[in-house]
Amino acid sequence: MPETTPQPPPHPAWENGWAPDTSRAPGTRRLWLAGTLAIATVVACVTAIAVSHGTPDQTASPGPTASGNTENGPGLLSFASPSASGSTTPPKGTSGMSATSPTASATATTAAHPSTPKAAPSSEKPSKAAPSKGSSGGSAQQPSTTQKSVRSVNYPDRYWHVSDGLVKLDAPRGSESREDSTFTVVKGLANSSCYSFRTSDGKYLRHRDFLLRADSNDGSYLFQQDATFCARASSYSGAVMLESVNYPGRYLRHQSFQLKLDPYQNSDLYRADSAFRFVDPLA
Repeated sequence: MPETTPQPPPHPAWENGWAPDTSRAPGTRRLWLAGTLAIATVVACVTAIAVSHGTPDQTASPGPTASGNTENGPGLLSFASPSASGSTTPPKGTSGMSATSPTASATATTAAHPSTPKAAPSSEKPSKAAPSKGSSGGSAQQPSTTQKSVRSVNYPDRYWHVSDGLVKLDAPRGSESREDSTFTVVKGLANSSCYSFRTSDGKYLRHRDFLLRADSNDGSYLFQQDATFCARASSYSGAVMLESVNYPGRYLRHQSFQLKLDPYQNSDLYRADSAFRFVDPLA
């Protein structure tokens, strides 16, 4: 049998230019690669977290308010924002009743009023203030005992006139009509700082059933009260309003040309109907 020549072992790989690292134990290369990959992964995660925390959160901005601001939260309207006129302050002022004006317990009466156009002087315009109890409308309006006629402010051609026992607002006619429209103004029967009105035949004007009429003085306390009226400042210059002594808060005013006691009303019509001027006697 022929002898076979033994073949030399194949050249190891390091003979091709690569030499194994004899300083490491076998298998450590794979561990080293795995460790390197793990470290790279951790570094990448840390970097991503750092970047994420460095970016500010984005939140939805609040919705606009009625004034264009965003201070009241998303979609909320600001009722304190200026109106279209630029002001949110409610108009000032009250009902026209002051602390010294007629009592609030008086009930307003709204009866039908004549439709005839009123001839109020164009230069005069009433204020909104209620009558003041501390004023009588001026010294010229305080006769102690004198004859006067009483003229309406918004019907300046009409005067107080006794007709069939009642006091109405009429235009003067003959001498008898003028005499019935002339009164002696005296100190009040129930209050000397107020007024009573005496007719030419000795009667007094008093209210009964809230209508003004001429009656004989029976000397009773009730009559004295019914026949006494206190002058209060009117919103018309030179005029007065006449308040009942025993029905505070009710004033003489004309309605359908009848003189009556009516509770104070905060209206221009009432203030005009209840405003009167003492003028020279017609008779």
